[in-house]
This record gives sequence, structure tokens and C-alpha cells, in this order.
Amino acid sequence: MEIDSVFFTDHSGRIASNILLDQLPSYQSLLYQRRSSGNGSKRKNSSRPRLSSSGSGKWAPGTISRQEEKQKTLMEQRPIRELPKTMNEKRQEKAQRLKKNEDLDSWRQWSQNSRRHLRRLWEDYRELRRSLHLWRGDIHQIEGRFGTGILSYFSFLRFLVMLNLVIFLLIFGFVMVPLIVVRSASGNITYNQSDGSICSNYPSSARRGLVIFHQYITDLLSGEGFLEQTYLFYGFYKAQKISFPHVTYNLALAYLLVTIAYLILSLLWIVKRSATGFKRSLVQDEDRFQSFCNKIFTGWDFCIATETAFKQKKSCLLYELRTDLEEERIKQKIQGRTRKEKLRIFSIRFLLNFFAVGFLAACFYSIYLATIFSQTAGRKNIKVNFFVDLIYEYLPSIVITVANFVTPLLFSFIVKFEDYTPAFEIRFTLMRCVFMRLTSIGVLLFSLWSQITDCGENSCECGYNYKLYSCWETRVGQEMYKLTIFDFIIIVAVTLFVEFPRKLMVNYCRCGLAKWWGQQEFSIPDNVLQIVYGQTICWIGAYYCPMLPAICIIKYFFIFYIKKVSLIHNCRPATRPFRASRSTFFFFVVLLIGLSLACVPVIVSVAQIHCSQGCGPFVNYTISWEVVPDTVSKLPDGVRNLLYALSSEAFAVTFFVLTCLAMFYVIALAGAHKRVIK
Repeated sequence: MEIDSVFFTDHSGRIASNILLDQLPSYQSLLYQRRSSGNGSKRKNSSRPRLSSSGSGKWAPGTISRQEEKQKTLMEQRPIRELPKTMNEKRQEKAQRLKKNEDLDSWRQWSQNSRRHLRRLWEDYRELRRSLHLWRGDIHQIEGRFGTGILSYFSFLRFLVMLNLVIFLLIFGFVMVPLIVVRSASGNITYNQSDGSICSNYPSSARRGLVIFHQYITDLLSGEGFLEQTYLFYGFYKAQKISFPHVTYNLALAYLLVTIAYLILSLLWIVKRSATGFKRSLVQDEDRFQSFCNKIFTGWDFCIATETAFKQKKSCLLYELRTDLEEERIKQKIQGRTRKEKLRIFSIRFLLNFFAVGFLAACFYSIYLATIFSQTAGRKNIKVNFFVDLIYEYLPSIVITVANFVTPLLFSFIVKFEDYTPAFEIRFTLMRCVFMRLTSIGVLLFSLWSQITDCGENSCECGYNYKLYSCWETRVGQEMYKLTIFDFIIIVAVTLFVEFPRKLMVNYCRCGLAKWWGQQEFSIPDNVLQIVYGQTICWIGAYYCPMLPAICIIKYFFIFYIKKVSLIHNCRPATRPFRASRSTFFFFVVLLIGLSLACVPVIVSVAQIHCSQGCGPFVNYTISWEVVPDTVSKLPDGVRNLLYALSSEAFAVTFFVLTCLAMFYVIALAGAHKRVIK
């Protein structure tokens, strides 16, 4: 008996058992092709019975005939317009179906017609849902002109709009609506009344008397004045309970639970969306030969519809091939390095990284000083003129923006001397920029908290510096509000006053400097870092500024059209290509890092810092988290004991052990599949 060179067989000639191999679509396709080729030729082993590799009879002749019948039934159920046939064949198919239906009884005819109508309704619903997607036409236009790489950025922006919409609906529905409804319904609000202590004093910041017009603009940009004690900020929600005729609504508990809910929802949604990109990145983590084959034979983007995009895609593929060859050359060079050369390279990298760390430390210290100076100027109520006052208000945001602009240029320059591979250069520079952008927010919050918790020579009777910050949560919310507004202003200003003049200079100026400078590149990583930075601010600020998600929705809505117009008229696609699958995974990894960073200040505020006694829903508590055990203690005994058991150490240890076992099983299964695929 011949030994099949493709399939594993045992001594009897049957296909050997391999459960994992059975699950591979390619293996099952080969089985089917082997059967077809065996029936069409006079091979010696063509009469060998088909059995499953697991011995279950899956590929026995009877099973195959049943599968063919099932496949034929599915083809008959498909709409005629979807069949891969000519018009004459479709007409014949329709006549055959009508004739076949005439032979059926009334019950079967009704059943088939019902299934057909339900299938059409489902298809119409899916088409309607696709047509309702935000920016559907604009995204298709971008995809056709610039390919799927740049498309992934705009799809990511749409995802953030939908995420912020859900977050805002949560906050609006469970925190704002009860306060709005109770004023028009037959209910009453139990406010957290002032107990007469110095801690409960929260003076109004509204301007009185004759107010100059530009002061309203200052208030609008800084969140102070007439905006401070509105639905926009934490301090407005000074209500303990909202009583309706048959129910009492605990606003403090709802405020805290909504914060936890939107963080958990964001985590789950990001993990779900990043799973697809993670699978693709694993598949594309191939060896170098397979990488060359994929670029040459499957690297073309068939969504491209313009000649400019065609030329750009061609140059991108050429750049990828050159990059791969350069990486191969560098790898061979690394293997041939002597000990002296390795010592020299490591010394250069150590010195450059030491310089980078020192520069980052200088940037963080500058942010700290700017925050302290801005808070001091606001505390002393220093007023010079409109523009100087705005600079004082936005000084931390200005320093953070300047640092975020300078550091990527510096990192891109020094990484050239560290002798990394081209692919690692990009990743390493991006991670440095991510660290800089996200950590700058943490430094700003640390600077604020150092002022809030520092009572100076006075004793901290309230647990915080009540003389300077009567409602410190609102003050933090105002800083997050200013960061969001200033980030949007910078994006608009760069588009109007940098990218557009640069495009005019390149098109109409014939000097060599303009040609060397060239047109602005639409860098996908830099633009993604910019909106991830803004989204991290939104996650942090939503606790202190509940309306911030709505502001971010409006901000991202305008950013989409600003970036679209800039991409079409001012910029050109980047020379370094960014694949859609890899970029999508990268986007969500960076977003996940931003979410992790955003959780830290919120957790510290809820569980560590003494909450304000003059504003907000947690006036009657030392820290915000105390509302949870206080509410649990008032529940029935059975529910309370269940919650205590779920929060106990025994349950936590058991859950952790089971999670680890499940994780080890999944890792082992993935390793087994990977070995079989190889």
C-alpha cells in the first residue's frame, strides 16, 4: 500500500488520529481535495475507505454524502441573486424552484416562504444598520483614496465617539436625569446641608456687578465663574438623596457606581475590539521568507481607487521590502559583531538613554513648576490683562503641549545612533512618546494633589487644604477641562497655521528649501497618540467633570472632519507604511495603557484623599468609597452576607487560582495548536 505523503496514516492505511489536526480548515480542505482527486483518477488507493482521523467516521462515505446534501440544501436556500451563475442559469434555477414548490404541500410551502421572508428581513435590517454607521460615506471615501492603513485611524476615531457616547449616557441617565426630573416631578431633594464648620464653606464663584465681555470668554475657556457651579462640574451635585413618592434614590452611590461602570465598560470594549487585531498580529508574526511572500503576493490593497493612492501604495510596498532587507542586513551585522563593538554599542545606548531620561525628568519638573505657578497666580487673584490671564490659566497645558511636541523630535533623532533595526526603532520611539504623553498627565495631577493635601503651617482639620481649595474635585475637573479645550485648540491651530501654509509653500514656492521640506506627512502613530492622550484626560476628568464625555464627543466630531480635510488637501500619506491589522492592535494597546493610567488617579481620589466637605455628593463621608459599605450595611441580611462573602479573601484567592488554571490551559492549548500548525 502506498504511503500518502500529505496525510499521517497508520499501518492499516487509515488516516491516523490527531484531534488538533482535524480542526485545521486547511487539513479538512486537503482531505476533501484528496477524495475528489481519488474519484477522478485511477489511483491504486482510490478505493480506500474514507475515515475520520479521530476514528469517529467523520469522513466516511455516508458522512460525506450527508455533508454534500446539507451543502446542496444551503445552496438552494440562498437567494438566486447571490448564486455565482449566469442570468440564464439563474432563470432556470428560479423555474426549478417554482416547480419544486408546486409539488410541496401547503405547510411546507408556508414554512419555506416564512423562512425566506425572515431571511430578507434580517438582510434588510443588517443593511439598515450598516447605513446608519457614523461617517459611513466619508470612511469609504478615505478608504478608496488612501487605503486601509489610514482608514484604521478614522475608524478608531469613530470608536472613541461611540465609547464616549455610551459613557455620557450612563452619567446622564443615572446622575443628571434624577436631578433634572425631581425639579419637575413630585419629589424632593435631601441636600447635604452645611454644618456650620469652616470645611463646609463653598463660596460662589459667579461674577457680580458689571462684567466685562472678555471675562465671560475667560470663564468659558477655564471653567470658572458662571460655569463652576453648574452640571459641568463635581461641586454642583451636592445632593445626598432624591426622594420620589415610592422610592428613594441614593445619588452618592449612583455617582460612584457609574464611575466604576464606565471604566469597566471601557476595559471590556477595548479588549473585545483589540482581540481581532491581536489574532492578526500573531498570524503575521511569521518568518522572514513568509513575510516576503505575503508582501509580494498578497500585499496589495484592492480598496484603492485613485492613481495617487496607487502610486503611494506601490512606494509603501517598496519601502517595506527595503526595510526587510535592511533588517536582514542588520541582523547579519549583529551576529558578526566582536566583543569590542558590542561594548561600544551598549555604551552609546546607555548614554543616550540616560540623556533621554534626564530630558524627561526636566520636562516633568517643568510641568510641576508650571502647575504650581498657575495655581499660585490663581490663588492670589493676579489680574493683568485678558491674554496674560489666559496664559496663567493655561500655563500647565502649554508646557505639556510644548513637551509633547519637542520630545518626539528628540527621540527620533537619538534613536538613529542606537543602531536598532528599523522596525524596532519605530516601536521604541512610539513607546517613549506614549510614556511622555501619558505620564505628563500624571505629573500634573501629582502637582495638584501636592497642593491640595499640603496644609502648610496650619493643621489639616478637613483632611485637605480647605483655605485654598474649598472644592478640590471641581478644581481638578477644571484642569482636565482646560487640557481638553487646549488640546482641541492646538489641533485646529496646527491645521490652519502650519499644515495649510506649508502646503501653499510647497506648491507655489520654487525655492530649494520648500522642495526639501516637502509636504506634511499624515503620520498615523502621532495622530493616534494625540487622541489617546485626549481620551485619557476624558477618562480621568469624567469623575470630576461629568459633562466632559459630551465635550469629547463634540471635539472628536470636529477632529474627524478637520483631519479628513487636512489629509485630502494638506497632507500626504506617510512614507513608512502602517498596516491596518497591526495599526488597529497598536491603537488599542496604547488606549489600554491610557485606561490603566486613568484608573490610578480615580482610585486614589475615591479611596485615599479626603473628599471635599463643602461640595459634591460625598459631603457626609470621609472618603468617597465609604458610601459603598454604608449602603451594604443597610441591605437585608442574606444579600449583605452574600456581598461580604464575594469580597472576602477566601473568595478572592479561589477566584485567582481558578483564573490562573484557566489561563494556563488556554496558553497550553494555544502552544499545542501553534506546534501543529508549524
